[in-house]
Amino acid sequence: MEQSANTVLAYGTFWALVPALVAIILALVSKEVYSSLFVGIVVGGLLLCQGSGSGFFDAVFKNGLIAKVADPYNVGILVFLVMLGAMVALMNRAGGSAAFGNWAKTHIKSKIGAQIATICFGILIFIDDYFNCLTVGSVMRPVTDRFKVSHEKLSYLIDSTAAPICIIAPISSWAAAVSGFVEGEDGLTLFIKAIPFNFYALLTIFTLFLVVLWNVNIGPMKNYEVDEESDARLEALDLMETKGRVLDLVMPIVSLIVFCVLGMIYTGGYFASGDAAKGFVDAFASSDASVGLAIGSFGAFIFTVCFYMSRRVLRFNHCMACLPDGFKAMVPAILILALAWTLKGTTDALGAKEFVAGLVKGGASGFMNFMPAIIFVIAAFLAFATGTSWGTFGILIPIVVAAFGGVDYSLMIISISACMAGAVCGDHSSPISDTTIMASAGAECNHVNHVNTQIPYVLVVAAISFVTYIVAGLTRSAVLSLLFGFVLTFGVFVLVKRRAKKKG
Repeated sequence: MEQSANTVLAYGTFWALVPALVAIILALVSKEVYSSLFVGIVVGGLLLCQGSGSGFFDAVFKNGLIAKVADPYNVGILVFLVMLGAMVALMNRAGGSAAFGNWAKTHIKSKIGAQIATICFGILIFIDDYFNCLTVGSVMRPVTDRFKVSHEKLSYLIDSTAAPICIIAPISSWAAAVSGFVEGEDGLTLFIKAIPFNFYALLTIFTLFLVVLWNVNIGPMKNYEVDEESDARLEALDLMETKGRVLDLVMPIVSLIVFCVLGMIYTGGYFASGDAAKGFVDAFASSDASVGLAIGSFGAFIFTVCFYMSRRVLRFNHCMACLPDGFKAMVPAILILALAWTLKGTTDALGAKEFVAGLVKGGASGFMNFMPAIIFVIAAFLAFATGTSWGTFGILIPIVVAAFGGVDYSLMIISISACMAGAVCGDHSSPISDTTIMASAGAECNHVNHVNTQIPYVLVVAAISFVTYIVAGLTRSAVLSLLFGFVLTFGVFVLVKRRAKKKG
């Protein structure tokens, strides 16, 4: 997709976002994501080739799909997914997941308890959103199935504790990515100062507890929550017998966390010799998340195989059989990711970054106090259309720093946070977002069903966050703004609950 502004007529215009919008609309209408993504790629190829047949095939395949699948960073993520799938297969075959389900049967007594446990587990796994989605899904799905929690609701709980928790955790792959996009400033310090202003992430987590405790089902979610699992399946879960122990689930998960952290700081130079060595925080901030997660997942897999063999839970050949099983389980997610990456590459080649940058710079001179709210909306739209939070950070954060750095430091902090919050918001609701895809995979939920049921919640919290950013721009106070956001969220869901009772 090596095209320039001089050769592509649509470059840097609204047309740059059209391929992604076509894919999103088709996915929501047809409820089929593979063909929708591919049609979006084809539309992008047509815009890029401008009537050239060879240019079209190069744009779609050579410089598109093949180039994206071969990209070193993407390959690292694919390796991580396969190894994570193999880890899940190992835990299932060893009986660890079944043992945890039996433990949960005696300790988790209600549907609310199962959902709260899912949220808390998701909050604890703050290192990386991919890791969060697949781990929480594989561990909690048997428990939530037992209490008749729909896979659509489970997907929502997983997705809402993946990116939202990672974007407010200083030690995470997201913090490392955001820090890397800030030039001329201490990226990690800015990230930490922006946490109290990350209203969408904080209010999303607050909303989760309200939704679960009050059983608030908005829009299509009502239909799936009513359509409960069959009694036969529930009885089967109640009668699970296994020789595994809860330790057979806990140790692999702990090893994943430890080895992934070690892998990430390794890539950041923590273990380098002499003057090249960096401290833990600096190493994490400059880490390569893709390589680090791949190394960490390999290390955790080897540790888990040795652990199971030492306990004589599984034989070596049974452990190795989990590798192809894990790959098979991840094929749907890998296919969607490959297509989503290709679509993102198309929008990049068409100049989506330049188009949005022009919009932001054009509005930065006026409405200064309202800029955080405006940036939040622009970031949300861009992330929704392109399916990437990190890409949105890369586009908008340097612009925000250039616009407000040395002029209004407090407004720069709020605007950076608005950029991060908006990016998570758009990514949270986009059918072509890799995190959303992972949440669907983790919960074994139809991807389009997950998107349709999650969007109403995203829109409510997004609207509240937009108003809260207006307050923040006027007051410059994190405490007052966040308190306003919490009160407004509480009030909105009180009204939603009362309205639901009247209809019922």
